Amino acid sequence: MDTHLLLLFLGMDLLLICTPGPDMLYVMARSLGQGRRTGLTAVAGICGGYAVHTAMAAAGLAAALRAVPAALPAMKYAGAAYLVFLSVRTLMALRNRGGHTLAAPTAEPSGKVLRQSLLTALLNPKGLLLYLSLMPQFISTGTGVPLGFQLAALGLLHIVNCALLYGLVATLTARAGHALTGTPKAARRVSAVSGTLLLVVAAATLSTH
Repeated sequence: MDTHLLLLFLGMDLLLICTPGPDMLYVMARSLGQGRRTGLTAVAGICGGYAVHTAMAAAGLAAALRAVPAALPAMKYAGAAYLVFLSVRTLMALRNRGGHTLAAPTAEPSGKVLRQSLLTALLNPKGLLLYLSLMPQFISTGTGVPLGFQLAALGLLHIVNCALLYGLVATLTARAGHALTGTPKAARRVSAVSGTLLLVVAAATLSTH
């Protein structure tokens, strides 16, 4: 592969990841409400979704989605609806505890968070848009390397970058959340902020073009 193009992609990809978007906000919401382990599990789920996107793109399905423009808006609305569902469930869980029980909410099982995060990433069209619009610009046709292999390599690099940067975001946000949850009542308030933040993520997903 062209080393110059690979380095250009690395810089562009890091810039895009560092720009706050739906996935970063989602990681912050899960880390703030339920701690570092849940946040890192969410990162693993999101990276798993990106791995599926990479496999799809390498198999040529990204080109098929480009030929069916209606597929991406459908994914966008489905993803936003799922995030709204998660937000409402989080807020309702706090309400159902009532005013007599101020215990901090417990973290969800890792497997459940992993599945939810994987589905969230799969339904976020931003990942597929990356493969449709950005990655083809960094693929060289004169190297003898199959295009599918080059796309898979760029996708893997993107996954590694996301894992490192989102993992850092999850850790820092979880520490901030822990510092703010000195009392059970404060912990419930942080969880309420986390649920509200999921609504913000849903709105950010809808704004993706």
